Amino acid sequence: MTGNNIFFDLAELKSLGHDSIVGRTVRIRKPKLCSVGHHTILDDFTYVSCGITVGDYTHIGANGVLIGGEAHITIGHFVNIAPGCRLIAASNDFSGGGLVGPTIPPEFAARSIISKITLEDHALLGTNTVILPGVHVPEGVSTGAMTLLTADMKLEPWTLYVGSPARPLRKRDSSQILATAARLRAAEKSKG
Repeated sequence: MTGNNIFFDLAELKSLGHDSIVGRTVRIRKPKLCSVGHHTILDDFTYVSCGITVGDYTHIGANGVLIGGEAHITIGHFVNIAPGCRLIAASNDFSGGGLVGPTIPPEFAARSIISKITLEDHALLGTNTVILPGVHVPEGVSTGAMTLLTADMKLEPWTLYVGSPARPLRKRDSSQILATAARLRAAEKSKG
């Protein structure tokens, strides 16, 4: 745990792992619903308005947005989220029939789409990737810059996706990545 935050007391987080950094200007609206693993960094200017669970050795780059109201976002171990990514676990269906926005009383509000987002271990998100409600990102998935992932996509593990909407570009070789992660965990345990 490093530094002070200008928006909330880090002690308010549900949990904060050792050797983790939450930037001074990270804005977390519901810290009691947020758990951050060990050796993890949330860079400055990140905004979080829902509950999150973040694994070990994970990095959320500057200017990231994780929103979702009552939804929850789960991010695994060894995940890297590049600057400017948007994880949107709650949205509007935009079909009309009601007003939109957090200032609208429920009886006047349009239909919302609220669904958890999950990023499994070793996911890599290129800058400005957008993930919409209900997306499940399997182990080892990576995205190129400005990729759009939607809930109706069937993503395959250890595959690089690009574009809007996302399309598979090529497979990733998991063997060396998993072996290196295992060596890091073993080294950490031996320090212990």
